[in-house]
Amino acid sequence: YNRVWIPDNEEVWQSAEITENYKAGDHFLHVQLEDGTELNYPVDPAALPPLRNPDILVGENDLTALSYLHEPAVLHN
Repeated sequence: YNRVWIPDNEEVWQSAEITENYKAGDHFLHVQLEDGTELNYPVDPAALPPLRNPDILVGENDLTALSYLHEPAVLHN
């Protein structure tokens, strides 16, 4: 299962793990937040949430070494 970043009103971004396969045309992404909360996150197929980098890259000094370079990845790093 992959992990993604979900927008959050309080924390700006929240990490979530995808718990069910996403199929093209689905309107929800089934995820579990780090606190264990399960969520059906509504998605636009044209704008899926950004993927989270593997834990091994957390704290990387060189941001160009990140697999995914986007706002939540930079803020988390």
